[in-house]
Amino acid sequence: MKIKKILISQPAPANGSPYTELISKYKIGIDFIPFFRVEPVQVKEFRLQKINILDHTAIVFSSRTAIDAFFKISEDLRIVIPETMKYFCVSEAIALYLQKYIVYRKRKIFFGNGSNSSVIDIIGAKHKGENFLLTVTDNVKTDLNKLFTKSKLKHSSAILVNTVPCDLKEVKINTYDMVVFYSPSDIKSLLENYPEFKQENLLFATYGQTTLKALKAAKFTPEVVAPTPEAPSIARALALYFEQK
Repeated sequence: MKIKKILISQPAPANGSPYTELISKYKIGIDFIPFFRVEPVQVKEFRLQKINILDHTAIVFSSRTAIDAFFKISEDLRIVIPETMKYFCVSEAIALYLQKYIVYRKRKIFFGNGSNSSVIDIIGAKHKGENFLLTVTDNVKTDLNKLFTKSKLKHSSAILVNTVPCDLKEVKINTYDMVVFYSPSDIKSLLENYPEFKQENLLFATYGQTTLKALKAAKFTPEVVAPTPEAPSIARALALYFEQK
């Protein structure tokens, strides 16, 4: 099957696309259409979770949106975050975003390599005595809880960001040869927008283990999977896929 048209379930890149070479080399068309949007929870919704932020000595962030939501909730509740608070971030890019709200000091800010499990690695034995608050989106709470529970780390989870499916009913998904998913929320949105959807000849590509798991749970079959040692990104995974075709 020759692939001519790909749908990527994300907004179009703002500063150049990693897919430019693919478009030129293989003469394919790529459309960027986000499948969901994120919205911070309101104070009322946060209070229902019965979380006391100041009971915790360390905060875990997996997105910039969660950082914005955390400090907005703290401001709305008139909570002053102590300078002794430690911050653990999934990646360096997320950690650097903290500069928007606090003085960046490496001694209290730690970051992983982009995966949830890497946060456990940087906590290690040195920080295992902290009481962690996991600031999560509604669709990844279980995964983070499992990791921290398995590692016997004291923690609570606060949902600070909700994922809301976009309206895709005007998108003619069957006119594409492949759809690329980056999040379990992408697949949830697909199913909510097209309740009777059948994969048939449509090819799927996924990024991340949780996305792959969600795809398989929906009884869909992946054609391209990333990251792998050979393909750390979807763009690279697609390049290798096309080379083999």
